[in-house]
Amino acid sequence: MLMKGLSLRGLEVFEALAASGSVAQAAEATGLSQPAVSQQIRNLETALGAELLDHSRRPMQLTPAGRSFLARTKSILSELRLARSELTVMDLTHLSTLSMGIIDDFDNDLTPRLVTILAESLTRCRFKLVTAPSHEITAAMKERRLHIGVSASTGEMLEGVAEYPLVRDPFIVVVPRGRFDAGPLTPEMLARMPLLRYGREQLISRQIEAQLARRKLVFAERFEIGSHLSLMALVGRGIGWAVTTPLGFMRAARFHDQVEARALPFAPFSRNISLFAGADWADRVPRDVAQTMRRLVQGQVIDPALRALPWLEGELRLIAG
Repeated sequence: MLMKGLSLRGLEVFEALAASGSVAQAAEATGLSQPAVSQQIRNLETALGAELLDHSRRPMQLTPAGRSFLARTKSILSELRLARSELTVMDLTHLSTLSMGIIDDFDNDLTPRLVTILAESLTRCRFKLVTAPSHEITAAMKERRLHIGVSASTGEMLEGVAEYPLVRDPFIVVVPRGRFDAGPLTPEMLARMPLLRYGREQLISRQIEAQLARRKLVFAERFEIGSHLSLMALVGRGIGWAVTTPLGFMRAARFHDQVEARALPFAPFSRNISLFAGADWADRVPRDVAQTMRRLVQGQVIDPALRALPWLEGELRLIAG
């Protein structure tokens, strides 16, 4: 039982107000009136016996107690949203077959959780799951070899395929730990070491190379690595540096004591991860799966990534469906 004055609605309001610092924006985000938002926050602070926000500043700022409580609030709400999302696919028992492909960026944490949810829901379904790079999943969707695919978006419209955006995944630099001083990197600093590139056939490689060419940045071409984990291992050994994304960085957790993630030393860019489904499917099925994916990504990927890399706040985020 929650203590008196502490409610789930109050936690949601606090999360929204902490994100914007504005009562008006928090009201819009939660669907409450501004007086109701203010009352929810007063009730919450009274129940906790602590001021969570500095109400004298505009926009409002979190107090030290507020920053500590926000981390707990996000964890609580994430679990509740995840539990709710697991109920959204419980009506898929009418399906007889489902073939699904998911990018290998999600291999470690998200995919096993999703498979568990689907397996409990698709009790009469023949279910096939493959993990593969984005370019292979895109090709399989074009050739109708998959019903649903989760991969990086190429930005092109695929004939007969509907797209449901899931997450914005910004590009970052990964360098050997301790090799560079703290502070912003520059292209000149990075040029002292080889750029470790992804295999040319991979979509992520084409996206990175296009951005480097657009900015007229040229780095020596010595290494081309097909495996993401091998690439991160080489960075950890001090062989060179790489451009990747937070999803890739978090997947390589075993190397985090050997590598560090830094902001790009040039104009930022990002990729979108989307769910793709055959347009002839009933819209409800892919939308339910996409919503479940968003909740899983938030709890299993984004939240841990932002704890490790707080400077990505607002950049690494869900795309509302």
